[in-house]
Amino acid sequence: SPHQSNVTSYGATALAIITLEVFAGLWINAFIVCVLCIGWVKKKTLNSNEKILFLLGCSRFCSLCISWAYSFLTFIYPNYLYVHTTLQLTVFFQTFFSHCNLWISACLCGFYCIKIANFRNRFFIYLKVKIDRMVPWLLLGAGILALAIGIIAYNIADKPHCNNHNSTRQGNFGVANIKMDKHFFPSFFLAGFGYAASFMAVIFAAVFLLFSLWKHKCKMQTNSMKDLSMDAHIRAMKSTLYFLVMYSINFVCLVLEMVYVTMKGSYMTFLIVVFQYTFPGLHSLILIFSNPKLEKTLLKILPLERNVKCKVC
Repeated sequence: SPHQSNVTSYGATALAIITLEVFAGLWINAFIVCVLCIGWVKKKTLNSNEKILFLLGCSRFCSLCISWAYSFLTFIYPNYLYVHTTLQLTVFFQTFFSHCNLWISACLCGFYCIKIANFRNRFFIYLKVKIDRMVPWLLLGAGILALAIGIIAYNIADKPHCNNHNSTRQGNFGVANIKMDKHFFPSFFLAGFGYAASFMAVIFAAVFLLFSLWKHKCKMQTNSMKDLSMDAHIRAMKSTLYFLVMYSINFVCLVLEMVYVTMKGSYMTFLIVVFQYTFPGLHSLILIFSNPKLEKTLLKILPLERNVKCKVC
């Protein structure tokens, strides 16, 4: 019966862990969105950095919600997931918000690079002057690209044939028993392309920032005064490098997920998915502590600042 739940101890444990990770990620990204919304209402505008962070927080919030709903249906009510169009729509929204997350993150790294790095190249100077006007178009392009990939993923998900009973009993996230025909591998290629392209953008941004920091440091070696430009370089570099490290691990997880899905290694797949659920919340937390406004607001909310003040008194 489609109304009957099919819960195993493995599924219940997996869902509990995923729920905790999703709750943390939702709280962190909701915090970013709420703080920026309050600032938007007060100032009647958002700067380019805040626009990117706002959309990144929204896309990650929606991505976590859709991913949790997919996991819930997979483990608790798997028969509902395989009702016609339910799986396809789930795959569409998951792919759309996931790629929005990837491309907006890449836009953020590129923005840091162009805004903070110092190069005398004419094209780079032109980008630095025009970057604030370009940001809305870059975000629109990221959304359109994610939408196109989501539509392709919807069509791909409509073609494979699923064995509902075997896949849900083994707890392989609803994909382990998909028939491995010629229609299944394009989804891997599509996901790999999205990850690899945005990953390359992040790598280029990190390399340019590092090179700019090195050049700036050479110029400032004889100056003992604290330099604001150097501080901005270091903050942006830390945020980009943290993202690069997590993105690298996430990319490896994607490749491993492809391998273990085809090999039906459910427990290894679970460990991989656990990290993938951790990524949106952890990177957003790093972005909060890289942004003075968000960090100050977070410390006001948490009891940490109050405890420090009490100790000082």
